[in-house]
Amino acid sequence: MTLNKPSFSPPNWIFAPVWSTLYIMMGISAGWVWAKGFHHKYVKTGLYHFGFQLLLNGLWSIVFFGLKQPLLALLIITTLLIVLGLTIKWFNIVSKFAAALLLPYFLWLCFATALNYKIWELN
Repeated sequence: MTLNKPSFSPPNWIFAPVWSTLYIMMGISAGWVWAKGFHHKYVKTGLYHFGFQLLLNGLWSIVFFGLKQPLLALLIITTLLIVLGLTIKWFNIVSKFAAALLLPYFLWLCFATALNYKIWELN
């Protein structure tokens, strides 16, 4: 099955380097927060949110690519954006640097959400 894609859909080759870069930045961000001490309430809260958004990220891939359910994937990615926003909020309390490292990921997810929506709409 071939999906109809919107005109602003990037070429397939761009996804691997973008996601690789974002995952490296996410790892540095989470490590930076973890290094502040897991015994701190804000560190724990931020890392719990981080873990939850990571699970949602994986679930989105399974639902969108594996199950080919763009509407359900849209609901998941919208939830992912909210949880990532909360993660950034908690990370910002612990480390502004760690929070800033997540901002490109947040922006990419905004783009991915728009792309997901248009793919659902076109198909």
